[in-house]
Amino acid sequence: MASPQQRSGRLGIGIIGAGRVGPVLGAALAGAGHAIVGVSAVSDASRDRAEAMLPGAPILEIPQLIERSELVLLAVPSAELGALVEGLANAGAWQAGQLVIHTAAQYGIGVLAPALAAGAIPLAIHPAMSFTGSSIDIARLAGAYFAVTAPAPVQPIGQALVVEMGGEPVIVAERDRAAYADAIETATTFSSSIVDQATGILGGIGFGSPGRFLAPLVRSSVENALQRAVGPEDSLGLPLGS
Repeated sequence: MASPQQRSGRLGIGIIGAGRVGPVLGAALAGAGHAIVGVSAVSDASRDRAEAMLPGAPILEIPQLIERSELVLLAVPSAELGALVEGLANAGAWQAGQLVIHTAAQYGIGVLAPALAAGAIPLAIHPAMSFTGSSIDIARLAGAYFAVTAPAPVQPIGQALVVEMGGEPVIVAERDRAAYADAIETATTFSSSIVDQATGILGGIGFGSPGRFLAPLVRSSVENALQRAVGPEDSLGLPLGS
């Protein structure tokens, strides 16, 4: 397996997990010129999603997928990530020089330690957006922020991949991933629960389309709150990697 300095611009990418995130990021990377060598998908729904987002990409077993890939994208539930990485290490699946990326918000590269011990190159890249698992998400990636955690020499690789997907990379230190995940969870859960509660109330008093009614209000309220957070300087104040 070639070192990062020896790689061509085109990578062979294997995707483990065909939920809402993996196929979308795979499609974005394919759009940037990378090759999708295969996808791991178990359920009928995940297979259908993989076919819709990555038409023609073969469905492969995980060991075969890793063997063929220069970059392995682990887009699996956070609760499954650690055991998956360790189990694959015990099976001797990871390859020296292979890029291994996970998309879990709460973990940095520590969870990839078994792959690192086998010579793989670890990166944690989390897109800070909510996914539908459809082509709608491709457009939403443009301008979205991605948290990137990686060893210093590897950070430029993570940043470049994010830019290729249309996003903006932000370096997040390993020690800060838990706090970062808390912020993401708070924003996601709060906004979802408030919308659900408000639409439920309006539905209860006879509104036929409460979501449509509330959409302008919710969007403007969120935009106003975010503008206050940004401040008059119109600067996010983030340690952007680009």
